[in-house]
Amino acid sequence: MPAARTQDDATRGAHLVLFDGECGLCSRVVQFVLRRDIEARFRFARLQGATGRAIVGRHGGDPETLSTLYVVPDYRAEAATALTKSDAALFIAASLGGPLGLLRGARLVPRTLRDAAYDLVARHRHRSDGGQCLVPSADTRDRFLDEEPS
Repeated sequence: MPAARTQDDATRGAHLVLFDGECGLCSRVVQFVLRRDIEARFRFARLQGATGRAIVGRHGGDPETLSTLYVVPDYRAEAATALTKSDAALFIAASLGGPLGLLRGARLVPRTLRDAAYDLVARHRHRSDGGQCLVPSADTRDRFLDEEPS
């Protein structure tokens, strides 16, 4: 007989990535995650959308600042907390596993240095991205919060 499901089981395993929906580099990162997230554990929301703005505000961030990547592991759990910048990127890499899991070792680098590198990339991310925004495909649209079906 299978074990009874608890509320924790129901909220575990879905991670929310909040990204700048107007940044081509950010859109490519989301596409990268979509291709490698074979268990479909990640959900996505644009920082510019109602969901993104509300979650950023709830976790003490500035909803007007679009240069920070957020990940909320187990985002449906009542006690969910947000990771930002390099911590968020490393969480994504570790969760996707495979060779990306080796990036876990980057946690040995002090966060101030990791976040300084993150900030440098974030500051220049619009220079070479070509302005291509992500348009979710029909088969991935359900993984995006605030997306209207077309």
